Amino acid sequence: MLVLNGFHHAPGAEYQHGNRRCCLKGTAESELSDIEHWIGGFNRSPVFWLNGLMGMGKSTIAQTIAGRIYADGQLGGSFFCSRSIEGHSNLQLIFPTLAFQLALKYPAFCSSFIPILQSNPDILHKSLQEQFQKFLVGPLQSANISTVIVIDAINECRGKDPESAILLVLGQSVAEIPGVRFFITSQPGRDVMPVLYSPPLKNAWITHHNIKPDSVDKNIHHFFKHELSRLADQNGGMEGWPADEQLNSLCQKAAGIFVYAAMTVNFLNHYPQDLLDQLNTIMESPGSVTHNKDAKLEVYNSLDSLYALILHTSFLGNDTDGNAIVRSILSAVVFVTNPLSLLGACYNLFLGVPRTIKDIPRSKQVTNRLCSCSPQELQLRD
Repeated sequence: MLVLNGFHHAPGAEYQHGNRRCCLKGTAESELSDIEHWIGGFNRSPVFWLNGLMGMGKSTIAQTIAGRIYADGQLGGSFFCSRSIEGHSNLQLIFPTLAFQLALKYPAFCSSFIPILQSNPDILHKSLQEQFQKFLVGPLQSANISTVIVIDAINECRGKDPESAILLVLGQSVAEIPGVRFFITSQPGRDVMPVLYSPPLKNAWITHHNIKPDSVDKNIHHFFKHELSRLADQNGGMEGWPADEQLNSLCQKAAGIFVYAAMTVNFLNHYPQDLLDQLNTIMESPGSVTHNKDAKLEVYNSLDSLYALILHTSFLGNDTDGNAIVRSILSAVVFVTNPLSLLGACYNLFLGVPRTIKDIPRSKQVTNRLCSCSPQELQLRD
């Protein structure tokens, strides 16, 4: 156990940590049913890959699935990637962290894992393929256990095409541990599909489920209706609020981005005595869009407008000097939490990067990745 205590991994990456929400009852029913059917099937593929665009609720689904299989005793390990937490965005720590969790849960796994650590002190610096073989395949074969492993939001990891990297390793080796299943979520990677169906990989090793926009729209409508009705009940005297027209308009503004719905509800939660006016302000904000493959950055206009509204409302009543001080403090906190290279900072501040392009790697080779920026990040802009 002393060897495990000194083992380098990513603490806090498992599903029990953080403030992630589970699916609201009545939402994501199709996706959850398909995943549970896959878990319960004996002759199904060992990997289930759930993908979809940013904000479609993949992490919420992963959190729900992890909770359910944990309750059933089937969860062997989980890793929830996060760009905002250094260790949780490190691709090289995924397999070591999963092995650490498996060693704590299964004594038979631990018995095989400890000698590997002692005889391979530099394994953390090896390739993902070698890590997977040493940390997972060998001990799992020796322990002869059946379990499910969850890896959420691989696209949050830094590096080139992390989705392809993880899925390629699984495709090459997962057949060696037939009792183990991997549930994976990510955004659609640029080069993933060619990897999945190229030799020596075969189609049978993976179940690919793409979240459809229509399903997300239905879930968002259900979420808005449930949460806003809850707020109305708490305040009293608001029968019939929100109206169906308001719900439909909010869903249109969300444009399939579940983050928009969650952020709207969180914002309204802070103004329980002013729900009508605050909702009307949101309704009047620009950026209503629909799903369109050609829309590109325009799909995030509603989210940008909502973030700007939150910041504007937060600073109402503050004097100009006070706003400048708060801006400086928030800027420092953001950069300390997730520092940029000097080139990245200059590029962001002086070249007018669009608000939804915000992930600049720490390299002189500047490559942008599309992502949603949080209110804290948006605070850095004028």
